[in-house]
Amino acid sequence: MADAKPSLVGMTREEIQTALGERPDAKLRAKQIAHHIYGRAVDSFEDMRDLPQALREELAGRFVVQPLSVATHRRSTDAVEKLLVHNGDENVYECVLLPYEDRVSCCISSQVGCPMGCKFCATGLGGFDRNLTAGEIVGQYLMLQRLSKRRVSHVVFMGMGEPLLNLKNVVKALRLLHEEVGLSYRHLTVSTVGLVPQIRELAQEGMPIHLALSLHSPLDEVRNRLMPVNHKWPVAEVMQAMRDYHRATGRKITLEYLLIKDITDTPEQAHELARVVKGVPSVVNLIPFNWVDTGEGFARPTRESVRTFRSILANKGVNVTERVERGHDIAAACGQLAGQHQGKFARRDLTGRMASSALPVLG
Repeated sequence: MADAKPSLVGMTREEIQTALGERPDAKLRAKQIAHHIYGRAVDSFEDMRDLPQALREELAGRFVVQPLSVATHRRSTDAVEKLLVHNGDENVYECVLLPYEDRVSCCISSQVGCPMGCKFCATGLGGFDRNLTAGEIVGQYLMLQRLSKRRVSHVVFMGMGEPLLNLKNVVKALRLLHEEVGLSYRHLTVSTVGLVPQIRELAQEGMPIHLALSLHSPLDEVRNRLMPVNHKWPVAEVMQAMRDYHRATGRKITLEYLLIKDITDTPEQAHELARVVKGVPSVVNLIPFNWVDTGEGFARPTRESVRTFRSILANKGVNVTERVERGHDIAAACGQLAGQHQGKFARRDLTGRMASSALPVLG
């Protein structure tokens, strides 16, 4: 890929202007190009009709517009669409279009695979390959926008990877989505497993984005089993970082809470969770476990246990919701994004193939 043309997606307007060189109209042309790429989601220089033909030909010789190609495109019975994309190499990752009656949202990835090793998530089964560039991150949004007849107004960084491990590129992508695409920061959500230093660093960026913590248990002994990150930053420490994020940005925090049968759905944990969030402007988003064969034997909670857990929180004054499940039939639901990458840290059997615990290749 060393001789591949660079993509304009991922460049700021100022960077596009610099790439155009010393031409006298560089500022004007950069503004037009940025509008076509980010505002109109154009993926061809020929469609930039207000640019001179000679400039369009020059740009086509030096750059590409869209850095990504589609390996797989699947559509769910509930209109959710999932793309498996790549940048011309073997590193593939997933993004999802989520249409609702009142808005269109999308879920995008920040890494190829994930190194965090959460026991309930399919993404980590294939290991970790690399961080995505800002262009590859924003490119997912633009590809999904081209699929949608309506404007994609909300973006959640809840696809493959841990966004805060790729903070520099994620921050640039957030700024491009706001400044060039025109999305409100308040419609951008970043999810994290709880990397305390990066949470504090993100708070200093001055972007009032929504931050969601994948908590999944208020008890360290349970969270330790589910999420290796908890050994380094336990519940009390990560919750303090989230409180500090709220104070720095004024944004209500979200706690994502995965309900796994007989593991995280107990009344004891509901009562402890209510104590943990007391006094913090927040919402707890309950997510019944989407079955994935991760080798842990996890099971989906009963409807009765979900109702009991939710009612305990509500009775204690906690703002609680339950995630509406979408795209389950195409494995696009929370925790199911697996891709088909076979990274250098992937779990393999002795023959070098992916171990049997990995999900089947999409297609």
